[in-house]
Amino acid sequence: MNIGAIWSSVWPYLLAIFLFGVLIAIHEFGHFSFAKLFKVKVNEFSLGMGPKLISKTKGETTYSLRLLPIGGFVSMEGEDEDSDDDRAFNKKPAWQRFIIVAAGAILNLILGVVVVAICLSCSDLVGTREVHSFFDNATSQQTGLQAGDEIIEINGTKIYSFKGISFNLVRDSDNKLDMVVRRGGEKVELKGVTFNQFEFEGRQYIEQDFIIVGEKPTVFNVVKNAFLDSASIVQMVRLSIVDIFTGKYGIKDISGPVGTISAIAESTAEAESFSDKILTALTFLSMITINVGVFNLLPFPALDGGRLFFIFVEMIRRKPIPAKKEGLVHTVGMVILLAFMAVVMISDIIKVI
Repeated sequence: MNIGAIWSSVWPYLLAIFLFGVLIAIHEFGHFSFAKLFKVKVNEFSLGMGPKLISKTKGETTYSLRLLPIGGFVSMEGEDEDSDDDRAFNKKPAWQRFIIVAAGAILNLILGVVVVAICLSCSDLVGTREVHSFFDNATSQQTGLQAGDEIIEINGTKIYSFKGISFNLVRDSDNKLDMVVRRGGEKVELKGVTFNQFEFEGRQYIEQDFIIVGEKPTVFNVVKNAFLDSASIVQMVRLSIVDIFTGKYGIKDISGPVGTISAIAESTAEAESFSDKILTALTFLSMITINVGVFNLLPFPALDGGRLFFIFVEMIRRKPIPAKKEGLVHTVGMVILLAFMAVVMISDIIKVI
């Protein structure tokens, strides 16, 4: 195998790792920048986990690059323990600590909106919620859906953009959906709109038998749909989490960093032109960074959302929860989280092999 062939096989994985690193860096920079803004002492800013590869101390902060590209952290004085330092995290007002903790996830969400806007502006057409036409013998057309209908609800779930249409069709457990559409300026309820199904990896999925209306990209519809598409991705994450906890999906359906990097690399490699490869990678980046943003805001111990919950409780009761008690809760949460990540990573490796 020549160098060119090796490079063509390797570069999609390097690109995927780089993009994964970007969303981690953005997340940690959110914490770091607001910590500095509020004059909190930052002991270390790290990209990656595990053993250090490179580290450099500048001022009071050590900047590190670690071996495993699966996360990162910002270590602040007094974050997980009591500290008498006037610049410690635990000495700052609750509202400042709330912003510092929330900033990482918020920057991930902002990055997602920006990347979605870039993808839309580079696309030939921007998708809408309006049905343009149907494939031959479309079952949905025979059971109530019409060309010109704007789909605004599927099975009681609000549809923000065309991404929401696709996801809610995939998510449905049978081949019949209740829809609400806007037809001729009025809302119309459609009961039991039927679709054909196809099987993939042992599971039945709805076959989308209609085409949506596409619009030429303009500044207005790109900006508008950047937010609407991002809202659809947030909805996907939220409903996927619900489906996992209700048992609809199992561990084999979840991907961690290994599976995500592999999926980005494979999809990027399959795209035909260089521009399509970059656009495919950016599309993945937008979905993953929004996923990371939403997941980190969940009120689970050790996640940013868990820390925000404790700060919120402190704001209500007007006194902090003892650091040892909160630290114990986060430690237990971290153990559970690391165990879950280990199981997902093993599953990812098995799937890749």
